[in-house]
Amino acid sequence: MIRIFKIGLLITGFCCISFTASIKEDCNIRNTAFKADEEVKMKVFYSTLGMYVGAGEAVFTSSIERLYGKPVYHLVGTGSTYSFFDNFFKVRDRYESYIDTSSLLPYKFVRDVYEGGYKKYNNVTFNQEANKAISTNGVIPVTNCIQDVVSMVYYARNIDFTKYKVGDKILFDMFLDDEVFHLYIRYLGKEVIKTRYGKFKAIKIKPLLIKGTIFEGGEKMNAWLSDDPNHLLLRAESPIAVGSIKVDMMSYKNLRHPLTSLISTR
Repeated sequence: MIRIFKIGLLITGFCCISFTASIKEDCNIRNTAFKADEEVKMKVFYSTLGMYVGAGEAVFTSSIERLYGKPVYHLVGTGSTYSFFDNFFKVRDRYESYIDTSSLLPYKFVRDVYEGGYKKYNNVTFNQEANKAISTNGVIPVTNCIQDVVSMVYYARNIDFTKYKVGDKILFDMFLDDEVFHLYIRYLGKEVIKTRYGKFKAIKIKPLLIKGTIFEGGEKMNAWLSDDPNHLLLRAESPIAVGSIKVDMMSYKNLRHPLTSLISTR
């Protein structure tokens, strides 16, 4: 998905700025933002000379299933480049997360990606009580309330941003590539944003990025969530290894709440 929002999110080691706070959200956050059968489609635009062209698409879906005898949300994020861009940097990504319907903590995470010749498959089971991750490559100790790439996107949608001041960091730990990363989302306030879909009242955030095959590390990405109870990802933009990308929400189905943040369509 050209590693959207990993949001793909996020490098450790940044110091706290004196006038901001660093706060860790409650481990067991209640889902009020999404429901089963939601589907959101995003379009990825790529630029090297200041003009953005469509490069690929990403789709996020949620459903209710049972895992280990418990009801879970099965969250899936898939992404692929268009056939023209396959000639330059072919992407075929699939990320899956199975999360507890009450706590939103992940039980299982599957990553199956192909990015410009780079292939990676990993199947991870989380034991949240024992603070362990059992991956394709072995058993790795993890911290409390560990998230994966996909579960974190949906976890972030349930953050109550009214509790934070502009500049505050919201801390979380994420598991990726058999490592634990201590990351954060910086809250940047509210603004009106115009996307390819329309004009929205939005919440602006800046996730800390892990340096990877596409993204640079650090606070390079900006993202906007709908300023309504859905906290739907509307746009993310970031420089990448060559050029920059912009990702816009283009369609949605079965949102939990009306999209009241929408001011006007194009």
